Amino acid sequence: MKIFAILIALLTWQNIFALGSKPYLTLEMAKIMADSCEAKADSEGWRKVNIAIFDDGGNLKLFRRQDDAFLHSVQISQLKGRTSSGMPRSTRALGEFNYSRPERPYGVEEVPGLVMFQGGLPIMTAKGTQIGGIGVSGATGDQDEICAQVAIDSIAEMLK
Repeated sequence: MKIFAILIALLTWQNIFALGSKPYLTLEMAKIMADSCEAKADSEGWRKVNIAIFDDGGNLKLFRRQDDAFLHSVQISQLKGRTSSGMPRSTRALGEFNYSRPERPYGVEEVPGLVMFQGGLPIMTAKGTQIGGIGVSGATGDQDEICAQVAIDSIAEMLK
């Protein structure tokens, strides 16, 4: 019985240790991303944007609204970010997959909260682990996506 108890204790300890080793999105990373995205939009002279960054559980980590950014883009940026936080695909790729194929999945466009246009990107580590998603809205779709990519690129060293 003692040996069994020791074995269980060792197995439990190993599992607890494994839980702490998963990479995750920090607030510091999210702030760097938002700063980079905002700087890109400003330097290019694009319309003001809303930036929503989510962790891999779909929880809002950071939201930033530039002065004079479109009000309705607040929700759109959050929908883009949340959609991207739940799958390792951009919202653009999801839309292309869904709308460009005759055999597209029935009803996907009816899923509440799922968006399928440019501006949402997954945040992935160099090893391919998804740690979140970012959504940008307010400029054109392509510009939103560029801003999101610049944001991710700004933390590339932290994603290794």
